[in-house]
Amino acid sequence: MTSISSAQARNSDLGRPIEGAAWMLLSGLAFVGVNGVVKSLGTDLPAAQSAFIRFAFGLVFFLPVLPRLLRSDYPPRVWWLFGWRGALHVTAVIFWFYAMARVPVAEMSAIGFLNPIIVLVIAGLWLGERLTAQRLSVVALALLGALVVLRPGFREITPGHLAQIAATLAFAASYTLAKRLSLYAPAGLIVAVLSFTVTLGLLPLALWSWVPVSLAQLFWLGVVGALATVAHYAMARAFAATRLAVTQPIVFLQIVWAAALGSLVFNEPLDPWVIAGGGIIIAAISLNMIAEARRRRQAPPADLGVAP
Repeated sequence: MTSISSAQARNSDLGRPIEGAAWMLLSGLAFVGVNGVVKSLGTDLPAAQSAFIRFAFGLVFFLPVLPRLLRSDYPPRVWWLFGWRGALHVTAVIFWFYAMARVPVAEMSAIGFLNPIIVLVIAGLWLGERLTAQRLSVVALALLGALVVLRPGFREITPGHLAQIAATLAFAASYTLAKRLSLYAPAGLIVAVLSFTVTLGLLPLALWSWVPVSLAQLFWLGVVGALATVAHYAMARAFAATRLAVTQPIVFLQIVWAAALGSLVFNEPLDPWVIAGGGIIIAAISLNMIAEARRRRQAPPADLGVAP
């Protein structure tokens, strides 16, 4: 049986903030690509069916991992973590596919910024990552940048907005479980188990509302599956490389990519506030990386930044 101590020894080198930031940046770009493709597909397919086809395509990448997965003998509590993450992700992706086809890209991103805030709070309460004043200040500064970009006012609350809020909450819980699982399993296996569990969970829901699918829709959902697989793998590698306090502020950069996507592809207007807000976000991320690197050099070797 894989011992917890050996797994922690393998995954506890969290002092690589630059590597972790790079992996999370790649993850964010891939997720924005997913957003663009799903947005372009529209509402012709039910949300559960679109999500199932996307994960079924992603599953192809992990079929070689299946024999290894079946032979693994992780403790029962690790399998419970895998199961709960799969259930949360099934809920999240259905709501997300529904919302993505109905809500503008910028508004989707605005609601999605609840995700890193929730993740950091859960990590502070459950994973033992201290919510220091410096880390909270960085998150606040990055959030300020997002607010400058979006300038939220009174908005109509539609079913699409409510679906994205529900998806954001479920995704945040799922990502926190992924961080916990990174103590016990490698990144590739974590993503593979997610693909298997979510595909199986979506299957009955997809069959219940199935409609005919065109070859073009299959192709583009295959692209979504490939991009999402890259995004989840890069995110898992980021979690294994450094603390959530480093990786999560980088998620705020997705508002910049989303604004560019909306302007160039979907003809959504782009104004100078996006540039200003993006500058604030980048400044917050840079300050956080410098502070985390300095703190790591000064910390004693035993400080792993994770709960036992």
